Amino acid sequence: MPAAKDPIAKEDVLKALRTVIDTDSGKDVVSGGLIQGMVLRENHIGFSIEVDPARGAQQEPLRRQCEEAVRKIPGVLSVTAVLTAHRAGGAADQGHTHNHSHSHAPAQAQPPQQPRGPLAIPGVKAIIAVASGKGGVGKSTIAVNLALGLSKLGKRVGLLDADIYGPSIPRMLGIAKKPEARGKKLLPMENWGIRTMSIGFLVDEAAPVIWRGPMVQSALTQMMMDVEWGALDVLVVDMPPGTGDAQLTMAQRVPLAGAVIVSTPQDIALIDARKGAAMFTKTHVPIFGVVENMAYFVSPGSGEKSYIFGQGGAKKLAAELGADFLGEVPLYQSVRETSDAGTPIMGSAPGSEEAKVFLGIASLVAAKLDAGATRAAPKIIVED
Repeated sequence: MPAAKDPIAKEDVLKALRTVIDTDSGKDVVSGGLIQGMVLRENHIGFSIEVDPARGAQQEPLRRQCEEAVRKIPGVLSVTAVLTAHRAGGAADQGHTHNHSHSHAPAQAQPPQQPRGPLAIPGVKAIIAVASGKGGVGKSTIAVNLALGLSKLGKRVGLLDADIYGPSIPRMLGIAKKPEARGKKLLPMENWGIRTMSIGFLVDEAAPVIWRGPMVQSALTQMMMDVEWGALDVLVVDMPPGTGDAQLTMAQRVPLAGAVIVSTPQDIALIDARKGAAMFTKTHVPIFGVVENMAYFVSPGSGEKSYIFGQGGAKKLAAELGADFLGEVPLYQSVRETSDAGTPIMGSAPGSEEAKVFLGIASLVAAKLDAGATRAAPKIIVED
């Protein structure tokens, strides 16, 4: 085994995992081909455990055993094991240390799994989602500055980066360190007065996350439940774009107090924003309102407004949905520059004209939170 100061080798992790026996097969989890998608970065270890979909819910003890076995390796800073029931056979991932899944056999149709229970994060009073139907509309910029705006209003705020495939929160908040563990839980990272967690803290920024849907769902669950968030008034969730597995996991299993829909004014973005809003409506998540990002550009010389992507589209969408219009965010060069630099405008220049736009949105969202209680997670109904 390596000394605590040395990098941990993949073979050390596999050796530790070979001590864990899968009672179904009688083999250790490595020989049985259950270990996939291993990630090793600066002594933070992550991997998935592919199990029989018919017994996925019963395999949580196996996942804990694997985590405990790896945690015993000297020098390990954190261990994240996720269960996936999307198994199509294949050997353990022996060849790469990035977060790739290497089962090349075609995926088999799996029987419907029994819905798992709702998630309630201890100490978190309310959870809100910031969502869009498509990428490229500046959703993460809105989520970060909304979270910071709520913090400026006196709320204790956390920010969860739920975009597993394209995490951007670490860069936008200027955090390059790795999270530490306390017992079996990770400690959230902190900057600009808010707590945050992202898969981007655990994987190389340049490495692609090539994970199947069940692995994404498990990772999201663990970033919520296996992080010591502490007492928060609100946890803002930066949702991935679209309406896939990750979005449904959040909408169906998490007691969301409400959702903020982000769109640009052009028709193509509004089409997808409607789909995102419809998902929340069908899962009985209140829509707090719509934010129109990149609403217009103000010429530095003349001060003239140019509606590059059209005008008023998101405001019309809000009226169509029967939701509030939370505000329009112009195309500000300073917002783009501060986001890229890890110094978000709401944190680095809270008194600026640009920041006042986000503070206004945060005030409307805060009023929604103060007016309503956190809803219970909905009953999940599997339809044919």
